[in-house]
Amino acid sequence: MSGKPIAIASDHAGYDLKATLAEELVAMGHEIVDLGTDGQDSVDYPDFAKDMTRAIIDGRAERGVLVCGTGVGISIAANRHPGIRAALCHNETTARLAREHNDANVLALGARIVGVEVAKDCLKAFLTTEFAGGRHAKRVAKLADGG
Repeated sequence: MSGKPIAIASDHAGYDLKATLAEELVAMGHEIVDLGTDGQDSVDYPDFAKDMTRAIIDGRAERGVLVCGTGVGISIAANRHPGIRAALCHNETTARLAREHNDANVLALGARIVGVEVAKDCLKAFLTTEFAGGRHAKRVAKLADGG
């Protein structure tokens, strides 16, 4: 990783897990850009996904982490933005392969789906795995032009 901060955001359902993962990122030595939400009051996940994707697109962050109840909605919202490859992960293996094969730049998690320790494992795998390139590079390039 380049040393740029990691952007992190969630909706109300993902707030607690987001806070835990933000602490984990700091403990791992990463600077974070916390884009909210800041509590459990109901909010709209597309707004937070959009803010996080802007942080990556604008170069304020290298990668991002998004959390909502299932991870589905917030990952769909993020993937609507060019240059974003958000991967909804449920375990360390999916997080590792999302980086290795898909060059995912956003980790999406479901706070109601994965436990805290699994989420931490996903985060570590996502941040420590490099893109393999090779045969995967042409496939990732196709994602950029709409497939």
